[in-house]
Parts: sequence; structure tokens; C-alpha cells
Amino acid sequence: MLALVMLPFAAAVVTPLVYRVLRERTAYYAAAVALACFGMVASQLGTSGSVSYQWIPSLGVSLQFYVDGLSLLIGFLASGVGVLILTYSGGYMHGEPGKAKYYTALLAFMGSMLGVAFSADLVSLFVFWELTSLSSFILIGHYTDRRSSQYAARKSMLITVSGGLFMLIGFLLINHVAGTFAMFGPSGILSPENAAMTNEQLHAAGLFVPALALIAVGAAAKSAQVPLHIWLPNAMEAPTPVSAFLHSATMVKAGVYLIGRFRPLFLPEGVHVIPDWMLLFAVLGLVTMTITAILAVAATDIKELLAYSTASHLGLIVAGFGFASEYGAETGAFHILNHAMFKAALFLVAGIIAHEAGTRKIKHLGGLWRDLPITAAITVVAALGMAGVPPFNGFYSKEFLFESAYHAAHVHGGLAWLFPVVAVFGSIFTFLYSIRFLMLFFGEKPKGLGHVHRPPLTMLVPPAILGTIAALIGLGGVTDTFGIAPSALNGFVGSVVESTLPPAAHAEAAEAVHFSYHLPTSVTPAATMSAITIAVGLVAYQYYDDLHRGINRLLTVNPLRANWWYDNAVYGLNDASVETIPHVQTGLLRTYATWSLTAVTLLALGGYAAAGVALPSFGFAAGMTPSLALVLGVAVVGAFAVSIAPSHISGVLTLSILGFMVAIFYILADAPDLALTQLVVETLTLVIFLLVLDRLPTFYGEIKRSRAVRDGVLSLAVGTTVFVTVLVTTVADPANSIAQTFLDYGVTVEEAGGHNIVNVILVDFRGFDTMGEISVVAMAALSVLTLIAMRERGETQ
Repeated sequence: MLALVMLPFAAAVVTPLVYRVLRERTAYYAAAVALACFGMVASQLGTSGSVSYQWIPSLGVSLQFYVDGLSLLIGFLASGVGVLILTYSGGYMHGEPGKAKYYTALLAFMGSMLGVAFSADLVSLFVFWELTSLSSFILIGHYTDRRSSQYAARKSMLITVSGGLFMLIGFLLINHVAGTFAMFGPSGILSPENAAMTNEQLHAAGLFVPALALIAVGAAAKSAQVPLHIWLPNAMEAPTPVSAFLHSATMVKAGVYLIGRFRPLFLPEGVHVIPDWMLLFAVLGLVTMTITAILAVAATDIKELLAYSTASHLGLIVAGFGFASEYGAETGAFHILNHAMFKAALFLVAGIIAHEAGTRKIKHLGGLWRDLPITAAITVVAALGMAGVPPFNGFYSKEFLFESAYHAAHVHGGLAWLFPVVAVFGSIFTFLYSIRFLMLFFGEKPKGLGHVHRPPLTMLVPPAILGTIAALIGLGGVTDTFGIAPSALNGFVGSVVESTLPPAAHAEAAEAVHFSYHLPTSVTPAATMSAITIAVGLVAYQYYDDLHRGINRLLTVNPLRANWWYDNAVYGLNDASVETIPHVQTGLLRTYATWSLTAVTLLALGGYAAAGVALPSFGFAAGMTPSLALVLGVAVVGAFAVSIAPSHISGVLTLSILGFMVAIFYILADAPDLALTQLVVETLTLVIFLLVLDRLPTFYGEIKRSRAVRDGVLSLAVGTTVFVTVLVTTVADPANSIAQTFLDYGVTVEEAGGHNIVNVILVDFRGFDTMGEISVVAMAALSVLTLIAMRERGETQ
């Protein structure tokens, strides 16, 4: 497992050197690395369990990996599709700039994705999760000279990384309750024997909904769920192989993987009301599936269409995992695989069209089957699978979604009947845009489109392999239906489904989950919903252009576009920053001190209030004498005199009164060493102030009343903060006081050889610290003497 995850990173490190030797053939070096990773993933097939390496033992963090059906599925996609994408890149990236950086980032991304798939520790999962965002940022912004690429990379980085930070807070809440970062193993929070207990602990602590919501934000950001879907269409600025790899088959699957992985923890068993998990993810998934399918119909660019369709199918997976039934688990698990096959193939087909036809505009394309017959055949299989037409692969997982939605409506009733209604409505638009993409290859060729060259084999073989796998998955359902042979995938997908089941389902299952898929053999609610989808879709396709124009007219209303909100928020913050800078960065010490002290005061007092810190009782010490009271009284008078001093000189002199009173207080408290230090510091400060003030105006000048009031309030706030801090810190009475060590005769006298405890601390236990302090004081004194001597000789101004 360690070799599997680290190999891509090691290969990425040496890729720039390899590129100097292999040049264009670096693609096949990277593909060979991906193939080796695929082989290592395959070697784990049929196994399960975890392996751990120490990382940060003091915090209980380990580099732990776990193997089960779900992790193997994502691992197969990351490495297997990676082999095809990197091979495809050998032809597609010919003549493109920055290929060394491109292959380095792709390999690093593949390693990050494998780390996400197999991580069994919350901290290591977060690290690999953010590495996918970082490598994606580099790949989306591959064309660094294009403003659109820069914009797309920044947007994806901002949304996905921010989502990851929300997720991290959710992880910390779980750790706070469970006391561990481990996801699996004897103490793992997701282990069947511990998941129910962790669920109860989260409820007991009142952190169930916050943890669920925070993790949901991270998953939604990565998997482009509404309203965080807006980064995905812009990410199509990346080279097409990147879109096929990251934004259809792997990276966007990280979010749905996270949902499937945490499903056993957050989804309870045996509830009669809609659980929080289902209410959140079933609604989020169906809304995303529908809205982004509608936006896909409005698309004018083939990659834009595929981007919105990706978000729509990710919504289908999220909704599937959101439903509490086993049908929901089957929907999510099976559609992760199906979607990766047909969508990666379609993205590679889009790359062939753009590469050979020279355009990605939908209205400029048509009749391509004459020039690209093999590509057309691949598109037929992949597009009909995306549309959910039987017997192609996407049909079966769509059937599971319909089963899940109908089952939830039947169990819960009421508004839950909206689940199947919205599922069918969104699927109609899915059918529409899928057929529109398919029709790029049929009908009349536009007059402006000339002869389209056939792609090289390196660009044709990868989508052909993906299309063939998609066709075989669909054929498996046919053979199972007619009793010829069950699909070879049944056992593997069953293991994936089992990974996402709640603990009670694990306890009830004496054997592995029996998964199978086949064509409908009777009239069922799901089959009826599929028939309605296809029938209405066929009728509505006649009005596709009208729908396309109507949706685009609606999108001219700015508040209906998520991008409008994003752009106004981001650029609004930029404008606010520009307006704020002149007021904050004035070049005046007064302004900086005001902002800094205000922030420190608010944070400190706010922290005390949030922590519920109570002020301890206080009063005059029992040993208070008249002389001490007199000194403190003079100090108070001196402090007040500073605030009303009419000039700089008088202000510094009255401030020094306060400092000298503190020194006298130390003398009366039998601390002559502290008194001596205070006198030296106070004297040096007074000399330095006077030398500086000699170059300043004598008087302060006029001050606005509003500023005086502000400064007075701030002074009181700072004084209150210091006062409260002193009270809170000095009232502490630790059980094991460090003072006991210094009071030990064997330590102070026998080991250190001293009888004065203060001297022993300063010389023996804080020797280097004391030497440093002496050095600072000595250098300050020498600097003052040097400045005075230079001034007497007229060398300074």
C-alpha cells in the first residue's frame, strides 16, 4: 500500500529529468507508472484490512491505509483511467507547451487520489484531499498566458480548498468526540463495531448536525454540488485529458467517495422519520442533478455540456448515497463506475472533435460519423449510457435511483413523493442533452465544417477501451436477465455496496451483499419511471432548440446565475479591500496601534467570554502597608497625569514616575534584583525617549474630541484586558508547581551550588536566557552611548 501511494509522487519528482530524455514520449513513461499502480491495486482485489505507519505519534496521527470495496473502486479508477488518459495525452499534447509540468502534475494528482481512496486516518485523508486540489489548480491553469485559465484555476482552488477546510473542522469535531483520528481498526470511528457508538456520542455532544454539515460542504465543493458547482464548467479551460481524468472520472469522485465512506457513521438504522443524512444528501443530490441537467441543455460548447452533465450525474450519485435504503447504496456504488466509463469516454471524444474539427461549438458540428466512424460508435455506447437508455450501462444505475426514490416516498409519504417526481424530471433533461451530444455525429454536416481528419491511435484506443468496458457492463445486465450468465461485476460492486452500509446492516448480513442488475422483466415503479423519462424525452427533443434558447434567456437575469453571486462576492471583496486600504494603512503609528490593540482586546475578551471564564475574587493583600499604599497611590496619580500631559516631554517624565514607583514597589516587596532591573530599564527608556523627542515638536497640538474619546475608550479596554488576564492567570494553582523543584535542597544547593533561589534560576536554569537578556541590554546601552557621542561630534542630524 505504501508503494502504491508513494510511487506516483516519486515518479513525479523525476519527471522533469525524464522529459529531458524522452520528450514527447514522457506520456508513455507516466502511463507505465499508472499501469504499475493499477497492477498493485489489482493485487489487493479480494482482500480487506488496514496497515498503519507512525507519522505524528504525539497527536495520535498515523499514515494508515485501508482496503475494502469502495477504496478499491476509486483506486481502480484513479490508476486504470490514468493509464488511458496518459496514453491519450501522448497524441493530444503534441506541440503543446509545458509538458514536463503537465505530466508531473498529473502523476502527483494520481498519487493524491490514491491517497484519498486508501487513507484510513482523518488527518492523512485531509492532506491527500488538499493535494488533489493543489494539483488540479496547476492542471486547470495549464495555459498560464490565458486569463480564462487563470480565472478558472483560482475559482476551483478557492471553492475546493475552502470546502476542504470546512471538512477539516468536521473531522476535528469527530476527533473531539471519539478521541481518535483513526477511521478503521479496533478504535476506528467507521469500523462496524464503533460507528454506532460514535454516532451516539456525536448526538450526545450536540455535534451530530454540525459535523454532518461541515463534511457535507467539503464533499459538495469537491463534487460540484449546487451552488458550489460553478467551478466545474470553468475548469474545462484545462486540456481535455485533464477534464476526462480529473473532472469526470476521479477528482470529482472524491466528494461522492467521502459521502459513501461516512454513510455508515451518519446514517442510522430503523428510523421512521426522514433522517438528517437523507434530508441533506437526497435533496442536495436531486436538486443538483436537475439544475445542472437544465444548464447542460443551455450549453453552447461540447465541453461545457459535459461539465454540467458531470455535475448532474454526481448529483445522482449523491442522491443515491443519500437514500437510506440498500437501493441507495447500490445506486451510488454502481453509478460511480458507470459514470466514470461513459463520461471519460465522452470527454476523450470531445477532445478528438476539438483536435480534429478545430471547434467545440455545438452549432458548428454535425454529421461527424462519416469522417469519424469509430469515434461515432464509441459515442453511441457512451451517450446512450449517459441518457439511461436500456440496455446501456447508465440505465441500470438510473433504475436503482428510481427504486431508491420510490421506496423513500412509499415509506415516508407526504412531501417525500417529490423524490421520484424530481428524479424523473431531472432525468428527462439528462436524456435531452445526451441525445444532443450524440447528434453531433448524425444529421447534416454544417457548411463551414470541412473534412475532419481521423485521430491517431493513441487518441482513439483509450476512448475505445472505455466504451468497450461500458458496453460490456450493459451486456452483463442482458445476460443476467436471460439467465445466460451473471455479470462478472456483481461480486465486486457488492463489496463496494457493503462498504457503505450502516453498522446494523453489517450485523444482519451473514455473507457479502448479493448485488445484481438486469433489465426489467415486469412492470415496476422504477421501470415505469424509466419509460416516462424516455418517452417524454423523445417528445421534448423536438423542441430542444426552443428549450435551449428559453433557458439561456432566463440566465440573462443575473441573480439566477451562480457565477453572478461568485463574481460579485470575489470582486466585491477586492473593491472593499481597495477602499479599506487608505483607512488602514495610513502610515501613522497611531492608526496601526489602534487597529492592533483593538483586535487583541476583542480577541482576548471575546475568548474569555466564549470560554465562560469567571473573574476570581480579589482585594488588597494581607501584607499591605501604608508605604506600599502610598507608592501605589503615586503610581495611579502618575498614570492619570500621563493622559493630561500638555507636551511630549512632560508626558514621558510623568510616565517615568509610574515606572520608578514600580521599582520602589519591588524594593518594599523585598525583591531588590527586580527593582534594579526595573530602574535600569526605566532609565534607558527615559533617555531614549528624550533623545527621540528632541527631534519632535514640543507640543501635541490640537486633537479632535472624537479621536480623544476613541483613544480613551481603547485605553480603558486595553487596561481591562490586561487586568482580567492578570487575574485569570495568577489565580491558577497547578497541582505540580515548578517552584517545588527549585525549593528542593538537592537541586538548588547540592546540584546548583547556590543558596539564593533567584540567582540559581537565573544563572543555572536560565543561563542562556539571562545571557541573552544581558547582551540585549548591553547592546542597547552601547547604542545610546554611540548616538550621544556622535551627536556631540556633530555626526548625526
